[in-house]
Amino acid sequence: MFARLTMIASGATPGMRKGRFPKDEAPEPSAFDRAGALASSLRRADRVWASPALAARRTAEALGLEATVEPLLAEQDFARWAGRSFEEVRAEDPEGMAAWLADPDAAPHDGESLAAVARRVAALIERPAGESGHTIALTHAVPIRAAIVHVLGAPLSSVWKIDIEPLSLTEFRSDGRRWVLHASGVIAGG
Repeated sequence: MFARLTMIASGATPGMRKGRFPKDEAPEPSAFDRAGALASSLRRADRVWASPALAARRTAEALGLEATVEPLLAEQDFARWAGRSFEEVRAEDPEGMAAWLADPDAAPHDGESLAAVARRVAALIERPAGESGHTIALTHAVPIRAAIVHVLGAPLSSVWKIDIEPLSLTEFRSDGRRWVLHASGVIAGG
């Protein structure tokens, strides 16, 4: 039984372009043009899932995909850091920022730890391994990074060494026993 999982990073949001921690906002207008370029190259999917976030749901629409909302694909909950710039948070809470970057179990923002994101993404990625066919999952950078390190068996701290561009594709394949990273970093219109 062969399965393919294509994770697509949602289109860039205005906050993302300003170096802010993610909050629930729509993609910027240029993301819709880039999504149109990507749509024609996507392979047929047996199922399409999207994060509950507006950016992921709107990206699915721009790709012409009817997606089922999948809570396990949600972006990391940054709670009180959401919408604030990295520089602002680093200046106001340097110890918290350092802890967040060094310890996957830390959640100094009173939101979700990286380890919690990794656990839910691991549960999600193992689900389609038992199903044949192609799943497209529209999500965000942190869940995609967590999926990559899960499949590679890499330390969770490796997420900070992976760059995920908006509207990039990361593809995994499974023979029903194990997943492999097939391709990563393919960017629409890039």
